[in-house]
Amino acid sequence: MRTSVRTASALLAGVLTAGLAVISTGTAHAADPTTMTSGFYVDPDNSALRWANANPGDGRVTAIRSSIANTPAARWFGNWSGDIGSAAGAYVGRADSYDKLPVLVAYNIPNRDVCAGQSGGGAGSRAAYDSWIAAFAGGIGNRPALVVLEPDALGHESCMTSGQVTERNAMLRNAIAQFKAKASNTWVYLDAGNPGWVGASTMAQQLAAAGVGEAHGFSLNVSNYFRTDQDGSYGNAVNSALSSYGYTKPFVVDTSRNGNGSDGQWCNPAGRRIGTPPQRGGGAEMLLWIKIPGESDGNCGVGAGSSAGQFLPEVAYKMIYGY
Repeated sequence: MRTSVRTASALLAGVLTAGLAVISTGTAHAADPTTMTSGFYVDPDNSALRWANANPGDGRVTAIRSSIANTPAARWFGNWSGDIGSAAGAYVGRADSYDKLPVLVAYNIPNRDVCAGQSGGGAGSRAAYDSWIAAFAGGIGNRPALVVLEPDALGHESCMTSGQVTERNAMLRNAIAQFKAKASNTWVYLDAGNPGWVGASTMAQQLAAAGVGEAHGFSLNVSNYFRTDQDGSYGNAVNSALSSYGYTKPFVVDTSRNGNGSDGQWCNPAGRRIGTPPQRGGGAEMLLWIKIPGESDGNCGVGAGSSAGQFLPEVAYKMIYGY
């Protein structure tokens, strides 16, 4: 949070924010982290960069490095992250030392990916998750950050009992409260799926029940392929339905793999393409890369034989050119 860039960044953010498609009518609980930084953070340990560094003689390296590995993208945190407070703290601390804004994904809710199973797992109990998310928020502290909260958690409610849904909503509400209390300069976006999954009015009900009113906003298209304009229309429809609860919310869109749009498949479809790099505005509050292009969705499609999260260089390479 270098003070030398804050004034200029604030002016730029003000200009960009004026063109947003949707403005929250609620009260933001955190200062604007984009005004505290000089751009988005590139994860120095992202999977594409690790592959490129390990394979310098591969003919695909130059394209993957320039088009994917060096593009700012989110880091995902879950039960593989070790001590979560230390892991999150180290990550945002490094970003802060470079005066950059990190994007973090919290992905550890119990019964994670319950419908699809490709990324199954998560914390073993509600108590374990509550402890984990509290440490996550505490690790970030007062440093600027964006957090995408539990991709797919609401979209998968159709595969859960009413009791499980109630418990999940309680965990998400608590998670939002933890960030509000412990991470004063973090904007939290509760995930809201994508246009092809849950109807806008139903998603608005689910967001409200999970406490989005106390979050900064919601996220769309995480790890999916829908075009930005489709996501914008869906986000606006969700907000129209949310207005009956007395508020609307800003939203962000994952554009990492939506350059050719969706063909209706979510698990490693062929012929997809990288999308617009991260930026403010663009039909949402921000366009972000939340999923690294080339990382597998699971053992399916053009990623047959792979596991979720595994970097597939040929898939990444083809995604740069859209074939």
